[in-house]
Amino acid sequence: AVVIAVPTVSHESVAVRALERGIHVLIEKPIAPTIEAADAILAAAGPGTRVQIGHVERFNGAIRAAEPYLDELLFVESHRLAPFGPRGTDVAVVLDLMIHDLDLVMSLARRPVTGLAAAGVPVLTPSPDIANARLEFEGGGVANLTASRVSMERLRKFRFFQPSGYLSLDLAAGRGEFLRLREGFELEPGGHLDAASLLSVVERIELEGDGREPLLSELESFVAAIRGEAPVKVSGEDGRRALGVALEIVDRIERHVADTNTARA
Repeated sequence: AVVIAVPTVSHESVAVRALERGIHVLIEKPIAPTIEAADAILAAAGPGTRVQIGHVERFNGAIRAAEPYLDELLFVESHRLAPFGPRGTDVAVVLDLMIHDLDLVMSLARRPVTGLAAAGVPVLTPSPDIANARLEFEGGGVANLTASRVSMERLRKFRFFQPSGYLSLDLAAGRGEFLRLREGFELEPGGHLDAASLLSVVERIELEGDGREPLLSELESFVAAIRGEAPVKVSGEDGRRALGVALEIVDRIERHVADTNTARA
């Protein structure tokens, strides 16, 4: 088995060579720079060959702690901010950073994306360095995702709003909280709650990750899949699906930037 952590543009050539030799591959995200390259990778995989994609946030302790409380997602908000660095700048921030959150939201929503709007701007590179995307899911549910690689500080936070309550997760710290109304409480029509009263009817559950390094958990998951002890946690198809939405976001942003430049001319 091999871990493929070369630049994204080389994922296809390296992965296909390995898969054609029957070698299992763990490919760093994104799976490839284009859908065609992703399809070539998937086509090269034999029936007994494992392909896992390195969407490491699936193994984040905060996400794992939150999973028992996640149900019907009504609204999701994420912020993933990072200082500028040379790594990953061969692709837009959507493929470098936001794709982590795209994969997470799509895996948790378990419904296809039916609507998409996006905006972004290049700052220090020719491709977008700041991006925002709004996704709408079949049957309802909205996700608003923001990513930046030109920020002064690092931030990786998620907020989930659902019928059963509200979750706030700090992925960098590996912890969060779940807030929900206490069982049996109902607010009368026209009723009012002040801040003090609200605290008495809201139950707060602290969510603490297991402290395990997500990358180690990812590698252990890959080994377990190779041994046939568990299914692949993040499949090649998952990676292709996230890539498809990410590329659509990049396309929308590029058109937005072009329209803005035309309007200024």
